[in-house]
Amino acid sequence: MARWEGGAAARLREAAMELYAERGFEQTTVAEIADRTGLTARTFFRHFADKREVLFAGSEALQEGMVTALRDAPPSATPMGAVGAALDASTVFLGRDHTHSRRRHAIISANPELLERELIKMATLAAALSAGLRERGVPEPDASLAAQAGIVVLQVTFERWVTSPAATDLRTEMSSNLERLQTVTTAQ
Repeated sequence: MARWEGGAAARLREAAMELYAERGFEQTTVAEIADRTGLTARTFFRHFADKREVLFAGSEALQEGMVTALRDAPPSATPMGAVGAALDASTVFLGRDHTHSRRRHAIISANPELLERELIKMATLAAALSAGLRERGVPEPDASLAAQAGIVVLQVTFERWVTSPAATDLRTEMSSNLERLQTVTTAQ
């Protein structure tokens, strides 16, 4: 019945988020998620490898968008300037839905396994940015330092944005925090 129904992934994602918030991530099964949408567990697995993927789907697109922006930065850009372009690109993916991001953050923060997965995602992003900087001719350890610093800016900015009760402009906050990092690192 629902095999070819459009929007199944979005419906499954929304049902999962609701159940994770109501019952907790660990207490929610794939069968319950599928049942809430009127779909089957088999349909769930056509869209998501496991119930964690509901929360982390899109990580590849985020990484691709950030690396592309870093690579497309002007050749004259400093390593941190290129990382800044990547951070700016991240806001297109991360800054779309404050309410959803707040819910997702609360679910992940309440589960050590999910927190670990989030940290792995950040480490993967840092490695990809570092590789992109090396492709631009930035030597080590400069490439890794710039990439890791950029990920710290991303994490701090996103944490502040997502825990803020009112949505603000993530792009503006990202830019401001990147400037703050530069001020902090040059202050005597």
